[in-house]
Amino acid sequence: MAVLNHHFIRHPVWMPGETQDSSISISDAPAAWSEVNTLRLAYSTPKEGQVRYFQFALSSRRTAYSHFYCRSNDLEMTSWVYGCMHKNGSSCVRAEDLSMGTELLPPYKVLILSLSDLSAVTHLVVSASNLNGKQFTVECEWQRRESQTQSVPVPHVLSFGLTAGDVSVNSSGLLHIIQLQHFHQVYQAFRISVASQCKVNKDRLPGVYRVHVPWFREDSLTTASVPSVTEISGMLHTSRPDNASAVLLQLHTAPNCQYKVSVRTSLPRVLGQACGGQLSSILKSGRAAQMSAVVAGGLQPHKVNLPVYALHILLGCSWFQEVWSFLRLPPMDALPPAHPDSGSPEGPAAVEEWPLLLSPLLYILGAAVAYWGSALLRLLMRLLSLLLAPFHRPSVSRDCGALRLRTQLLVTLCLTVTGAASCGALAIFAAFLLHLYRLLRLQMTERSLSHMLNLAPRKHAEAENGSALAADSPSQPPECNGAPLLSECALQEVRDDLQLHLCLSALLTLPVMLVTPSLLHWLRNLRYSAQLDPDPCWPFSVPLVIVFILLINCNTLKLATSKLLPLAACLPLPMSVAMVTFSPLHLYRVAYFLLAALVPLAACCLL
Repeated sequence: MAVLNHHFIRHPVWMPGETQDSSISISDAPAAWSEVNTLRLAYSTPKEGQVRYFQFALSSRRTAYSHFYCRSNDLEMTSWVYGCMHKNGSSCVRAEDLSMGTELLPPYKVLILSLSDLSAVTHLVVSASNLNGKQFTVECEWQRRESQTQSVPVPHVLSFGLTAGDVSVNSSGLLHIIQLQHFHQVYQAFRISVASQCKVNKDRLPGVYRVHVPWFREDSLTTASVPSVTEISGMLHTSRPDNASAVLLQLHTAPNCQYKVSVRTSLPRVLGQACGGQLSSILKSGRAAQMSAVVAGGLQPHKVNLPVYALHILLGCSWFQEVWSFLRLPPMDALPPAHPDSGSPEGPAAVEEWPLLLSPLLYILGAAVAYWGSALLRLLMRLLSLLLAPFHRPSVSRDCGALRLRTQLLVTLCLTVTGAASCGALAIFAAFLLHLYRLLRLQMTERSLSHMLNLAPRKHAEAENGSALAADSPSQPPECNGAPLLSECALQEVRDDLQLHLCLSALLTLPVMLVTPSLLHWLRNLRYSAQLDPDPCWPFSVPLVIVFILLINCNTLKLATSKLLPLAACLPLPMSVAMVTFSPLHLYRVAYFLLAALVPLAACCLL
């Protein structure tokens, strides 16, 4: 823990385990000493090596200032700031090393000392010696923390980026702190823009902007030149616990420059899908609907949100809580009970109602992402099919890209062994690529049939009549019995399968996104070990790979004639309710709910 703290949290000048005498003696010549009577020091070492010490008297500064700030772009791990306890003339003969509080930022090292902790020290000594001739810069100043701290309320999460919280900083110092009020929930996300402007152009140390989260080790550092406009992403991994201080934006600034900080809301990305609507369409008419129409028809928040609201109400009853505990169900995932616009809730109603008001908005955002995501997927498949078409023979069969039973068993076995020997996420990703290949082959077949068929008006009318008859008789899916191979009916079959697999691909993208971090971690550590241990994807990677492989051969005819289709069509809605109930704070559970909905769908390909 000491090593991790040393490298990732606070990096002092000494390595962990090294001990230094608290009291040291500095016996250099008096000519090497200089006393600083100004509020700020800016010193650049010359090219030739020399010994140089700067003294800052504490006696006249204790009452007016609270902190002493010093930074240097000399990143060597050596002692450089001391507290003098006994002087002899202009030199300090006995001093205490204060460098252990040094923190390494990307461009320089920084030391911030609280004057209240230096009661036994009479002077602060800063070493600017460069015996090896290396040039560097030292900047130090006295600070009054109250005057260097400002507050800005962050915009409402529903402001959609139309309003901003602005604050201006006239940088007369080297450090400024901005408190981001009301920023304490995981569902909040902001774009923080920092614009710096200086009156005089000269060489300055770069600025460092730090988002400091007091209750969790998730600070982010951004380095920026001066002048510049820099955008920082403000997000939280955990919500603020009780009695914790606010999120801080620390600006390590250049002196005599102006800074403007602007905070705007960044809309969250929520993924939605519409598999249930597609299965219902196949169940009723034997035909797959257009992806855009399914997404638009699936925008019915009341079907998901009302059952979740009902559970919230029922869990307020003691008898329902007892039944819930008896069934060993986990507690409902819910946003922490805090009001979005204030550090403390205005009342119990505001605490309870805020997550319920946010849920419909997230549902609509998810539907928007699903709609435009499916449109992007269709466009991407068309472009890739154009690129891959020269490498494939034209096909007119709806089974193009499908796998034989023997091939399915062999591929499933190979991917299972691969997942066990290396990484379960790798097997899931490979199975997803196989399904994408099936989708690309359908896209190429649809284009080939469209170009090859000479669609006469008579055939077009017959196809419409056949579709109407199929709609009147849901149990009898449309078939091309007795029709020639190249017919509009064959084209319609391929288009139905294409729409089905477009919907499935959008749905299967979600588990692939969830396992991507594990895959990246395995790739980065491949030089150390070929197997990911522990593997968080292994519990569900095998059934998920089997489902992926079975769905490759799925088509609308098999689904329409399957006895399990009514069950498979009913599952997406309760699984969606279960996801909203148990998964907002535990994303790993999403894969299990998806698996529960996909297993009956994959079984429809067999029964």
